[in-house]
Amino acid sequence: MERTRRPALYPRLVAALAAAVLTAGGLVAAAQTARAADADIARNGGFESGLTGWSCTAGSGSVVTSPVHGGSGALKGTPAGNDNAKCSQTVTVKPDSAYTLSSWVRGDYVYLGASGTGTTDVSTWTPSAPDWQRLTTSFRTGPGTTSVTVYTHGWYGTPAYYADDLTLVGPGGASEQPPAVPTGLKADSVTATSVALSWAPVAGATGYTVHRGAAKALDVSGTSATVTGLSPATAYSFQVAATNAAGASALSPAVTATTSASGGGGGGGTDLPAHALVGYLHSSFANGSGYTRMADVPASWDVINLAFGEPTSVTSGDIRFSLCPAAECPNVESAAEFKAAIKAKQAAGKKVLISIGGANGQVQLSTTAARDTFVSSVSKIIDEYGLDGLDIDFEGHSLSLNTGDTDFRNPTTPVVVNLISAIKTLKAKYGADFVLTMAPETFFVQLGYQYYGSGPWGGQDPRAGSYLPVIHALRDDLTLLHVQDYNSGPIMGLDNQYHSMGGADFHIAMTDMLLTGFPVAGDTTKVFPALRPDQVAIGLPASTQAGNGHTSPAEVNKALNCLTKKTDCGSYQTHGTWPALRGLMTWSINWDRFNQWEFSRNFDAYFG
Repeated sequence: MERTRRPALYPRLVAALAAAVLTAGGLVAAAQTARAADADIARNGGFESGLTGWSCTAGSGSVVTSPVHGGSGALKGTPAGNDNAKCSQTVTVKPDSAYTLSSWVRGDYVYLGASGTGTTDVSTWTPSAPDWQRLTTSFRTGPGTTSVTVYTHGWYGTPAYYADDLTLVGPGGASEQPPAVPTGLKADSVTATSVALSWAPVAGATGYTVHRGAAKALDVSGTSATVTGLSPATAYSFQVAATNAAGASALSPAVTATTSASGGGGGGGTDLPAHALVGYLHSSFANGSGYTRMADVPASWDVINLAFGEPTSVTSGDIRFSLCPAAECPNVESAAEFKAAIKAKQAAGKKVLISIGGANGQVQLSTTAARDTFVSSVSKIIDEYGLDGLDIDFEGHSLSLNTGDTDFRNPTTPVVVNLISAIKTLKAKYGADFVLTMAPETFFVQLGYQYYGSGPWGGQDPRAGSYLPVIHALRDDLTLLHVQDYNSGPIMGLDNQYHSMGGADFHIAMTDMLLTGFPVAGDTTKVFPALRPDQVAIGLPASTQAGNGHTSPAEVNKALNCLTKKTDCGSYQTHGTWPALRGLMTWSINWDRFNQWEFSRNFDAYFG
């Protein structure tokens, strides 16, 4: 302000300095030109346009309206598992030029940086910012650098962080052009309801759009995608376009793929009621719930799983089943009475399966010999009792992934590969009416959203997510998947929040994952595709004695309301509404009888 009060001196001084410097080589004019070219070249750094221009790993980023540093929006990044919630954008720059990167951040262990600078990549961070704090760093581009990636991220296992008003100040580069047309589009594999595609990477592309026929099917960041929700034995045409901030390329040449005819809508049991009740019957042992004879199972139960067929040893593959000994179960029926009761149930439209495994029945098909023994011994049980199919209830250490087995779409671990092969053999033997169900724990399925096997660096529990390759490989043969939503620790849902068993929220979040699909271990190039709703039932304990995580009938009904009607959802927002959700599974029929049939009566009342 004071300078404006000295009109005589200031102009003369500036004129003299300007003349002197211009005489020395015109450097002032050059400097003024450089400064004039400097600008904030980051796109949507204030997040006023949502996440436009930004890409966040594993769906970890969102825009919130509070807290914000300026404007109406700020970035919220939520780390999960092996993902540090990195949000980035690629910016066009000039070679051999100076840039300053800044952002306001909030949270613990928040990072800001730039990569691909062509010189020394830079980053800065704060260990703790309970209120908004500005991070700043600078770099110079290399002589051939025309683009850099700026990013912010949190740290593994820490709470969400926030970022706002991010700027990259420096000279703008040449106008970015849309990327070239992708090449090499091919169909890698097909099922009755999906087609897996891949193509060659395109320089300068930040994403890709897959088209099915004339319509856009999905957007991905990598060079592969699986299009789901298709019809069996149907030809489909696919194309892909590459995208960046400047726009999209033209569509690639089309590739045609025909879905397989097998599967018939997801395995046998297509004559099940629209909403089915599944229960396990303690047939080979007794516990505190008491023994229930097959003939005494009420008509409410649509699928009855005989618990359990168990191996002669962990690795033998030799599965045996027998009725509970009379000394243990005084009211056990004879084998002939048991078989006659099964036939009566089947005549009434019910399905009776042999369930393999359970908590005490560890099964590891680590060799092809064990695989073949599994097939022959399970076949013998099915034939002897005249059963409709098979339930896989592998728990404990039955399934785990070898180090380096990181792609659920192409498993290499023998116990997984051999199990898939054995079940396919059984399916082929018994035909389209063969009923196949699975009852994994959340550790082996939904935990795969965060962790898969031992992880890219080793050290994780190799069982994490290990059911995913089995489910995926058999999805067109699968009648029902009923994950055990009990005896579980907290599991992260698609909202990147942890959910705990015992209430409607847990069942809503866990089931939403199965019906929406999710990136495995946060890798958006490896997405576990959604199952059809008629393939999914919710698994619960029938009473407080049956297992941890018992859910009251009122909470069960809330979960069903949310998933099938999108009401009573609480704070969780599902990714769809699925009135065709198949139903409920419980452990067990015996425990439900012990609890005065509360579980099955509630099911009957809800579905009428």
